[in-house]
Parts: sequence; C-alpha cells; structure tokens
Amino acid sequence: MKMLPRFLVATFCLGLPASLLAELSLPHFFSDHMVLQRERAAAVWGKASPQAEVTLEFKGKTASAKADKKGRWRTSIETGAADAKGATLSVKSGSDSVMINDVLVGEVWLASGQSNMYFTMDRVPAYAELISKADYPGLRMFNAPLVTAAEPQEDIAGTWSQSSPQTVPGYSAVAFFFALKLHQELGVPVGVLKTAWGGKPVETFTSREALNTLPGTKEMVDKLLAEAASYDAAKAQAAYEASLKKWQETMAAAKGKPAADRKRLPKRPAAPKPPLETEGKPGVLFNAMINPFAGYTMRGAIWYQGEANAKPGAVPYDQTLPLMIRDWRQRWADEFSFYFVQLANFHAPSTEAGTPDPWALLQDRMRHILTSTPKTGMAIINEVGEANDIHPKDKKTPGERLARWALAKDYGRDIIYSGPLFKSSQVEGGAVRVIFDQAGSGLKARDGAALKRFEIAGADHAWKWADAKIDGKDSVIVSSAEVKQPVAVRYAWAANPEGANLVNSDGLPASIFRTDDWNDVEVAAAAPAVDDRRALATEIKTLNAKLQGMDRKSPEAVELRKKVQEMLTKYKATAPKK
Repeated sequence: MKMLPRFLVATFCLGLPASLLAELSLPHFFSDHMVLQRERAAAVWGKASPQAEVTLEFKGKTASAKADKKGRWRTSIETGAADAKGATLSVKSGSDSVMINDVLVGEVWLASGQSNMYFTMDRVPAYAELISKADYPGLRMFNAPLVTAAEPQEDIAGTWSQSSPQTVPGYSAVAFFFALKLHQELGVPVGVLKTAWGGKPVETFTSREALNTLPGTKEMVDKLLAEAASYDAAKAQAAYEASLKKWQETMAAAKGKPAADRKRLPKRPAAPKPPLETEGKPGVLFNAMINPFAGYTMRGAIWYQGEANAKPGAVPYDQTLPLMIRDWRQRWADEFSFYFVQLANFHAPSTEAGTPDPWALLQDRMRHILTSTPKTGMAIINEVGEANDIHPKDKKTPGERLARWALAKDYGRDIIYSGPLFKSSQVEGGAVRVIFDQAGSGLKARDGAALKRFEIAGADHAWKWADAKIDGKDSVIVSSAEVKQPVAVRYAWAANPEGANLVNSDGLPASIFRTDDWNDVEVAAAAPAVDDRRALATEIKTLNAKLQGMDRKSPEAVELRKKVQEMLTKYKATAPKK
C-alpha cells in the first residue's frame, strides 16, 4: 500500500487542476494536531479518484464514502468523549493512504472578524510572561492566511499548532484567551479555527448569494459586479507602474534630507487587483476564508468585528450581522452558537447629552441582535477601550467574557454570563424606571460613586444628563430637574461613554441602550458618498499617470489636463466640512 505523508499529499494536490486529481487528498485543516468536536459525528471530506471508495478509521470507529464523478467525497465519523491523547485518523482509498497524526477530541470553535480578532498575542508587552509559560498541548489553533478569491474555494492553506511559548505569539489574542478559559474550566482539549482580516466589513465575510437577499447589501453586490465588468487589467497595471515610478522618485529625492526639510512622504502604491479578488469587497473573504471551513463540525463561532461598519449611512448592523450568521449556519447545516464582542469605547469622550454617533448606534444595534437572532451572545467591553487606539491592548477581558457565554449556554455552567441588559422601562411620575436582565445578585456602581452617563428626555426630544439611582435588585430610577415629564432614557450613548459605571454583582458592565425609537441617532452621511469621492480620487490618479507619458503640448494632453482640473475642483468642493 502506498502511504503518503499528509503535507506532501496536500502540497501535491493543490498544484494540480481539479480534473487531474487522482491522489487521495483532504483540505489543509484536516491535518496533524487537529482537534475534532467531541460527542459528534465529525464531518471529514476531500478528493480521490472519481467513483473511488474512501474509508476512514479513528479510535476503533470506521466510516466510508464514495467519491462522485469529480472525485469529491464526504462522510462523518463518531468521535466519542473528549480525549487529550493524540490518536491517528487514517483515510484510505485504493492503494493511497493519508495518516493524520496527533488528533485530539474536544471542543472546536471558529474565530473570525477584523483586526481586533486578528490582533496577536505578541503585540502586548504585558503578555510576555504569560506567553513564556503558555505550554498547553491541549489548546490548539489553525491560523488561516490572508487570501482572496473571486469564487468559493474548497481549501485554504495553514497548519494546526499546539499552544507553546513558540506558537502563542502568533495566536489571535481574543481567541487564545477564549480557548484558554474553556480549556481550563472544562478540562478538555480546545481547538480554534482562526480566519480573520483587519479593517474589513461584515459584508466581505458573507456570501454574495446571501447579500443579494437584502436590498442594502444587494446594492453593494451590484456595484461590485459593475466594477468587475469594466475592469481593465492593462490600464490598471499601467496606472500602478506610473504611480510606483513617481513614488520611487519622491522617496529618492527625500533620501538624506533632514526630517524638517521633508514633506509628509506618501505610501507605496498597492499593486492592482481585480475587484472580485480585492479584500473587503462583498463576498470576497467569504469565498476564500470562510467557505473552505463550511461544514467543519464545531460547537460555535466567536466574532469581533464592526469597526469597519460603524459609519454614517451604513446598512444597519442588526441586519447585516444576522444575515451573515444565517448564511454561515446554512452553509454548515448547523444552528451553532455565535458569540460576538460589542465594540469597545473609542474616540474622545463626548460631553453633551444627545450627541448622535455612528459608533454608539452600531453598539446598540449589536444589542438588538441578542433578541432577533437565536443562540447569540455579546461580550460587553465599554470600559476596556482606548480613546486613541481602535485596538485596545486588553484582549483577555473580551476573550474571557465570550467564554462566559459559552460556559453558560453550551456547557451548562450556572454563572452570570453577561453585563446588565435593558429589559423594560416605565414612567413613574417625573422619573423613568429602567429594569435590567443579568443583574446577578444586584446592580451597583463600579466605583461606588453615583451612576453616570444616563440621559433623559421629554416629548421635545431635548436630551439632558440625568440623575440615576439603583432601586432594588434590577432597576434604576432615572430623572432630571430639567425634564418634568420624561418619556425616554438612554445610557452610555457615546463612542466613548467616559464615566459609565453601572455593573452587576460580578462587575460586568451594562450595555448601551435607549428606550426610544426616535430618528435623531443617525449621523448624516457625507454628500457625495465617501465611496464616490474615493472613486473620483482614483480616477484623477489614473489620468495623471496617463499624462506623464504624453506630450504636454499635444491636443489630447491639453484636453486631459483640463478634465483633471475640473475633477480636482469637484474633489476639493466635496471635502468634508471641518
């Protein structure tokens, strides 16, 4: 029998067109050191010769499948109870055999999102000592690379590694602390499939098929397809080369000059990519970084994203994130648990009550997902952010607060798993009583001082800072001498609600909320739209690059310069007001 090492099979097969694949192969995440979900029939799939029989064996259990006409096969195998002793998963087809070694059985989670999920352990100096002792053979992570694709992919590169001082520096910090909490609390192996990319909106992690079902996101898909249809690779390359040459000349001229004599240096221009392969575009990261994992048997997913969607005019996040969750669950054919991090406090603290803010609005829309979408949970972290850094260094807090949801909802632990969440409100004379869920044994102020960041308004919609006092185990009485007949209350309504201090008995902070449904929370989008202005800037750069290769006195060049000047005038006129 011919036996091939797992990594040689994968490397060989990735280099061949699908029509020529005959060797037995599996996606990269079915590899040495992997973790299979306990107490489930774990899905396993791959490729073999068309119509070939495939047999799996793992810890005395067997399963089989028959490859289809294209050589694709899929089956599942019982995993049994958690097991921290590595075993071998053998996959055989005819004379071919793939042996996957050191396979553990435990809990499997997928971790995704943008930069705060991608954020690695080695970026926090305070974690150095913890990293030096992070020898946990039962905690493992698969790190997916940053890749794009125009169409849904079946595989993605990457390897599994076990936690050690050598590997943990490159682990997602939030995912590591989440997994470590579960590993230590449950006493079983924990595996994480990490697939995240910084700065990317939720729409890029969602399939275009799903995006087409929502009017606001369908517009994004239509725009992308139009860009793809008009994309000229040759022109894009020429413009890039011209921009690169100009950048090189600028850098050469600045070399050796004192810093005081140098102007702000430009960034190196990025090589062009077709729109359907450009990160951040609708569906692109779903195709490359989510679809390959679809069907991998797991307990659930954790998510830290939203920063890229907290902007004026964005499709409401309580529509887009549930859309993505439904999309993923459909692809997995599993209503798995989905826990997300509410955005941390960011930006300079606001000082006026009633200040509209897209960051606060997105945070509140995240809260609504808890009631609109089953089996979801939210880690509230509005006290761990940093005003001047969108990447707060404290990743232990969000990771462990996500783990609280899992421990309570998936593993039956009787614990307080969330900070206080708005439940209901009622007007009582000249005050409003607000009642909370998740109060624990009682609400309190984190610092023992008076409650802060409550706002109150009457029918005139004029918001005033309010006095707030805890009354009973789970309610707060909110009032203001300036609002005689109150009708609405808000709490922590700001990107950075400095001073917000309502917590429960476990010290977990209360979420932002509002009792009203007024339309004064939206920040008007700039006109024209930011995307249109960026497109104008790109066109100006392209035309300027074209001008560099032309005779300045030619009629075509004269006309082109005139067009560029008109566009520059429009670009300057549409700059955001200061």
